[in-house]
Amino acid sequence: MDERGRRRYLVPDENRAFWIWAAIEFFRHTGARIEEMLEISHHSLVQYVLPSTGEVVPLLQIAPSKTDEERLLLVSPELADVLSAMVTRVRGNHRAVPLVSAYDLGERVWNPPMPLLFQWSSAGQNRPLSAATIRKALGETLAASGLTDSGGDPLAYQPHDFRRIFVTDAILSGLPPHIAQVICGHKSITTTMGYKAIYPTEAHRGFIARRRATRPSDEYRTPTEEEWDAFLAHFEKRKVSIGTCARAFSSPCVHEHACIRCSLLRPDPAQRGRLEEIRDNLVARIAEAEHEGWLGEIEGLRVSLAGAEDKLAQVYALAERKSATVQLGMPGFSRSGGTAGTPS
Repeated sequence: MDERGRRRYLVPDENRAFWIWAAIEFFRHTGARIEEMLEISHHSLVQYVLPSTGEVVPLLQIAPSKTDEERLLLVSPELADVLSAMVTRVRGNHRAVPLVSAYDLGERVWNPPMPLLFQWSSAGQNRPLSAATIRKALGETLAASGLTDSGGDPLAYQPHDFRRIFVTDAILSGLPPHIAQVICGHKSITTTMGYKAIYPTEAHRGFIARRRATRPSDEYRTPTEEEWDAFLAHFEKRKVSIGTCARAFSSPCVHEHACIRCSLLRPDPAQRGRLEEIRDNLVARIAEAEHEGWLGEIEGLRVSLAGAEDKLAQVYALAERKSATVQLGMPGFSRSGGTAGTPS
């Protein structure tokens, strides 16, 4: 029932809520443009196998847009959850993602039927989501949230604002600007730095400009092949005995390789036995230290024990969700074909 006591059909509302959630999360984890997002298909999910370790790195292919270049983005666990939910919803009771035709507003042509991920059922037919629908739903979500800015005015976001947030967070987390340029597909480092949040104070901008003038010009240029290879090699070094290190590129190890204590470690469920062994060993060492009066070691051991228990809790929680996990797979054209929508 609504506020007037009338019956309310919640299916369209739920459908709209899901897709604006998916869009917001996609924007937040990729920094993609809205036209790039709406062109993402099941074929955009690709994988790269590291030749040295055999680790499979999931990647998302961003098709070249009207202004940016084609690129591959690393699929984070958070983004993988979003993509998994989208694929599950779009597939429904079918094995394959349905094919739909989308109208390209820039070129004013209908694209061939593709297994687009941003599609929903309307009037009994699968149709691609439009940019206007995403923008309208984003405004409705912000209005319903009640979020305001520092002046008390309601927030007003556009899809492009998430791109600015993405670039700002990436650079503040230690990602070199010229690497962020490649990830975003910008042809100029100036464009990338323009996306980074700018403080309104003229004094601050002047301070930053003076500091940049003292830095080597090499820091603000297109990366060389060697630098890009070094960036990719970072992912080969993420693997440790009990999981994967998720610290940002070129950032130091804050725990001096005491991974069990580190909040950036993503534990590997396959190492559950090793983690339990580490936890039991720490409990025994604490008991021994208390018995022998080694008070100087107890605090450090307890910190490590808290870290081990936290990692085990993550593994247990992941195991509980595993039954609902959807394997996205790497689709081929024979698998992705489904009922093709027709332009209308």
